[in-house]
Amino acid sequence: EMAGSPAPWIGSAYLFLQSTCKTIALPSLYESSQKKPCVFKALKLALADSTGSMNGVDMLKVHCSHPHLIVQLRFCKQENCRRFLQSYREGALQKSLQSHLQLSLATTMVPLKVELKAGSEHLDKMLTDEDHCLECIYREKPDRLPDEEITELEQCLKSLMLHQSTNNNMAGKDCSSLKSPSLPYPPQGSSLPPQVTFIFQGQQFDNRTITPDDHQKFAKSVSKKWKQVGRSLQKSCRALRDPVIDNLALEYDREGLYEQAYQLLLRFIQSEGKKATIARLVAALEENGLISLAEELLGLHPNEDCS
Repeated sequence: EMAGSPAPWIGSAYLFLQSTCKTIALPSLYESSQKKPCVFKALKLALADSTGSMNGVDMLKVHCSHPHLIVQLRFCKQENCRRFLQSYREGALQKSLQSHLQLSLATTMVPLKVELKAGSEHLDKMLTDEDHCLECIYREKPDRLPDEEITELEQCLKSLMLHQSTNNNMAGKDCSSLKSPSLPYPPQGSSLPPQVTFIFQGQQFDNRTITPDDHQKFAKSVSKKWKQVGRSLQKSCRALRDPVIDNLALEYDREGLYEQAYQLLLRFIQSEGKKATIARLVAALEENGLISLAEELLGLHPNEDCS
C-alpha cells in the first residue's frame, strides 16, 4: 500500500459447503423458493459471526453445484479477511454455519464439510500460513457485483431484522419465510408451553395436538422408518427411551408395520398429553427425510409449487 492514499484491500475466495447427511442436500434447499431465504439467512449470520460484523464479508453469488453449495465471497478489508481465516481455521465458522442452518431450517444438526479456495489454490492446505492465504485471496479480484438475487435476499433480511427489533411479534410481510422458527419443542425438563405456531417449508402453521386422523395417516405411511422417527421423538419423550422402541418392534412383530407404528405414536400421545403436538411429529419426520408424509399431515400437496 502506498503512503498517502492507501488503495482499498479487496480480495475474493470461494467457500464450498457440502452436507454429509444423506437426507439434506444444500443445493436442493437453496433451489427451493421456500427454503432459499432460510439458507441465505444462515449463511449471512454465520459469516457475520466469523468477522464480527454484518458487513465484514460480502456474498457475491451462491452457486448450486450438486453436492456443493458454493459461495463467492468478497473481502474489502484485510483485518476482516484475517478474522474470517482464523474463524475458518479453528472450525468456528463451520460450527456457526451448522448451528444457524439448524435454527433457520428448523431441523436437526446439519453436518457440514467445508473447503476454501482462491483461484486454483486450495487454502485448506495452507491455513497455518495465514499471510500466504491472505496473499492468495488478495490476488483474486472479484469479477462481479453482488448478484441481483443476493441483493433482494439481503434487503429482505434487513427489513425482517428491523421488524423483529422494533416489534418481536411482527415479521416482514414478504419475508415470513425468513423468520427464525422456534425450535420444534422445548428441551427435556422444560416447563415451557408448546409453541402456538411453527414453520415448515417456509410456511407458518398452527401447532395443534395430534389428531386420530394424523395417527392413522402416520401408521399407514411411515412404513419401515417408524423406528427412526421414534428415536427422533425419544430425544424429548421419556416414555420412548430405550428399550421401549425395540420392545414395541418385538411385541407387535406379527401384526406388522402399521400396528408397530400405531403403537409407537400411541405411547407418545399418551405420555405427552397436550404436548404431543404436530410440530414435534413433523420435526421428527423431517429429520428422517419423510417430507411427503409431513406435507400430508399438514394438508399440503407435494409438488404443488413446481411452477
